[in-house]
Amino acid sequence: MMNKRFALKATALTAAALMAAALVGCGKKEEPAPAAAAPKAAPFKIAFAYVGPVGDGGWTFAHDNARKALEKEFGDKIKTSFVENVPESADAERVLRDMASQGNKLIFGTTFGYMDPMLKVAPEFKDVKFEHATGYKTADNMRTYDSRTYEGAYMAGVIAGKMTKTNTLGVVGSIPIPEVIRNINSFTLGAQSVNPKIKTRVVWVGEWFAPPKETEAATSLINGGADVLMQNTDSPAVLQTAEKLGKRAFGWDSDMTAYGPKAHLGSAVINWAPYYIKATHDAMEGKWATGQAWWGVKEGAIDFVSLAADVPADAKAKLDEVKAGLKDGSLVIWKGPIKGQDGKDILKAGESADDKFMSGITFYVKGVEGKVPSGKK
Repeated sequence: MMNKRFALKATALTAAALMAAALVGCGKKEEPAPAAAAPKAAPFKIAFAYVGPVGDGGWTFAHDNARKALEKEFGDKIKTSFVENVPESADAERVLRDMASQGNKLIFGTTFGYMDPMLKVAPEFKDVKFEHATGYKTADNMRTYDSRTYEGAYMAGVIAGKMTKTNTLGVVGSIPIPEVIRNINSFTLGAQSVNPKIKTRVVWVGEWFAPPKETEAATSLINGGADVLMQNTDSPAVLQTAEKLGKRAFGWDSDMTAYGPKAHLGSAVINWAPYYIKATHDAMEGKWATGQAWWGVKEGAIDFVSLAADVPADAKAKLDEVKAGLKDGSLVIWKGPIKGQDGKDILKAGESADDKFMSGITFYVKGVEGKVPSGKK
């Protein structure tokens, strides 16, 4: 009996000891360490070189609004920066090289005069994508982009032709490059489409952003009989001058209503955001390729906004018709017959200009007075 009880007790003690050991072992078992969080990717760096100040109210202001739209679209996936007032000179080369050296992988140069400096810097930074506004030279890692500002100029012309009382329009021009000459001509063609008596006078200031010179040029045009003004310069000085002297004018590149609400007939605006968003997607997703892009009303890059309340109904209807035609491609602005100042055909009846033709316009159409300056900046 004793041996049996002892054996049972020993068995029970052994089982208890084994159970305790098992429990202790379970308590000491280490759980697998949680996987380390993947490090957050560094933001994709993008830089912008601006020819004027971000507060110019026009060209550079439009580019900077698009930069802000880009930040809103991509959030913390990107980091943008800009340098304003970069001259169209050797200094642009220094700024562009500095941007690339700071780790920016996408760089936008936002004026024609940056073309050659960018072309020189691009081969030094093969892993950087360079985008040049309004130019025509490309490289393996440099492409061009532009907006069809002549479409906005044409729409402004339609309104000007309806609103003028003197049949004399005025344009303050910046630099006599094809882009600007094309806009002056398109403004005139738009006005002539509703008023064949139109003539256009031009004063050149030789700079993109020079408010005092723009003011002086606008005053000269008004004193010469022009009662509706357009500019291809970057500040609102022309509109402000028209407001002061009791004439009418347009905003250019951005909505300039606030700068001269009584004079303002409407603004031909550029929206760079659609292109900047596409270019950023291209670069971040490895889809970027060199080439040339030229966007207009059809792509949402050009519009005419804030039409004045006193513009007559027939002019509004004509503007809507033009805008719709540009949107669906049924309207071709540069379609013959179009004549030069000498009365000879530039484009014959039924003949349409292609983009190569449009990029090489260095002449005035019939109705534009004066001569195109020979000097280029």
